Amino acid sequence: MQGLTERQQQVLHYIRQSINERGYPPTLREIGAHMGIRSTNGVNDHLRALERKGYLTREDMKSRALRPKDMSAANARADEPISMPEAPEDDLLEVPVVGRIAAGLPLLAEEHLIDTVRIDRMLVRGGREIFGLKVTGDSMIEAGILNGDYIFVRRQATAQRGEIVVALIGDEATVKYYFPEKDYVRFQPANSKMAPILVRASDFKPTMLLGVVVSVFRRL
Repeated sequence: MQGLTERQQQVLHYIRQSINERGYPPTLREIGAHMGIRSTNGVNDHLRALERKGYLTREDMKSRALRPKDMSAANARADEPISMPEAPEDDLLEVPVVGRIAAGLPLLAEEHLIDTVRIDRMLVRGGREIFGLKVTGDSMIEAGILNGDYIFVRRQATAQRGEIVVALIGDEATVKYYFPEKDYVRFQPANSKMAPILVRASDFKPTMLLGVVVSVFRRL
């Protein structure tokens, strides 16, 4: 295996330390805070280098699934993720995950990124124009989207009637069914206890539509 830089050694040591002390690896945010790296992209650069040099494996779809290759499953705690066979690199897509979306800021502004996940391209349709969003609230529970789930969204400014979209209404993003009507656009929750959000057609702008939901991920 190739040699490591001092910073790469520090990252690897911190991951080992976290697994030994807590039973699970750190998040990208935790690694960044520990190493003084402000950007999650900067953390990912170190992790990709460790993977490329053969010191680290990462499970698809799990942000807390980092494991140094020299830490055997026999020595791991019961709740430590076990590495699965990796899909070919060409079949994997690295998706940024945002904690929230606010008006007036870039969709994937660094301060809103909470993690990245690597997933099989077959699980999301739409190529590289995909972002992840952590769901807050119960407005879509009857569509099987629960509080705390992660949704994967294909970025686009148009949608078909009845599709589940992420829309920016006011200062916050919302996940709802999309129904354009004659005089207004109806954003319909999948919760019989909640009323729809109505936006007058004259007030609706294409920039309000951030994308269409293409997949849902839930930690069990």
